[in-house]
Amino acid sequence: MRFAISIPQYVGEGGSFDATGFRSHLMRAEDLGFESAWTQEQVLGSAPTLSPLETLTYAAACTERLRLGCAVFVTPLHTPVRLAKGITTLDCLSGGRVEVGIGTGGRVRPFAAFGIDGDGLVTRFTEGLALMKACWTEPRINFDGRFWQLAGASMEPKPVQKPHPPVWIGGNHPAALRRAALLADGFIGAGSQPTAAFAEQTQVVREELAHLGRDPSAFRIAKRVYIHVDDDPSRARDRIERALVHHYGRGVPGVSVSGPPGACIAGLQEVVSAGAELILLNPLVDDGEQMERLAAEVVPGLS
Repeated sequence: MRFAISIPQYVGEGGSFDATGFRSHLMRAEDLGFESAWTQEQVLGSAPTLSPLETLTYAAACTERLRLGCAVFVTPLHTPVRLAKGITTLDCLSGGRVEVGIGTGGRVRPFAAFGIDGDGLVTRFTEGLALMKACWTEPRINFDGRFWQLAGASMEPKPVQKPHPPVWIGGNHPAALRRAALLADGFIGAGSQPTAAFAEQTQVVREELAHLGRDPSAFRIAKRVYIHVDDDPSRARDRIERALVHHYGRGVPGVSVSGPPGACIAGLQEVVSAGAELILLNPLVDDGEQMERLAAEVVPGLS
């Protein structure tokens, strides 16, 4: 088993950012042996959340070994060429430590706010990924798509990682899971999905990998898990549930793991049994204290 940790993205009143605390937190995550650290993307919403790519760039300057990812960029809301350039830049600045999580984001997004409509969402997603890969790998980019066209263009430098940074696809619809098996290097289950749903999703992914003849050992499966360690089970559950309401603007019951260390180990073991090879641990309250407890009292029980 491998473990990742979430990167704190909230800022305080008036947009105040604790640069020293942020740097110390990530350096400590590296010292504790976490494999990677991940952001989320939330452009619109009441939670005071920093943008993922810029946060990852700052994180790259604070660390030396920790791999850095976003789960997930909602790529239909991005221009693929610009996003590809930003990710390439981050891969160069970090010395090749980038993980790229992407997803469609579903049809409930406010597309008009981004100057697009929801028509052809899946085509926009798959075409955008193909164009990003072309920017990362091809010396001359010739691309004739429904939404984007390029003729004889180039993008330099290329990413440090070859042929490009690992791509993870997130989603819960069976078609999205099959796209992950076809187009990506890994599948990452959402934190807003319960473990039982994740187990069903991993089964679909594995069946599609077999159908495609892909080597399952070369494809990674992960899940984000919202978690809170507290010796008082009731208080632990209350704190993580209230934090989720703040984070999403609504309740998402039944998706978190909480309680004393033993209860958290049991909850995470269910995620492992459901198929996760990498668990992205995501506290939402008292990030530093929670990371220490997870590393000392929970992760050893699963290693």
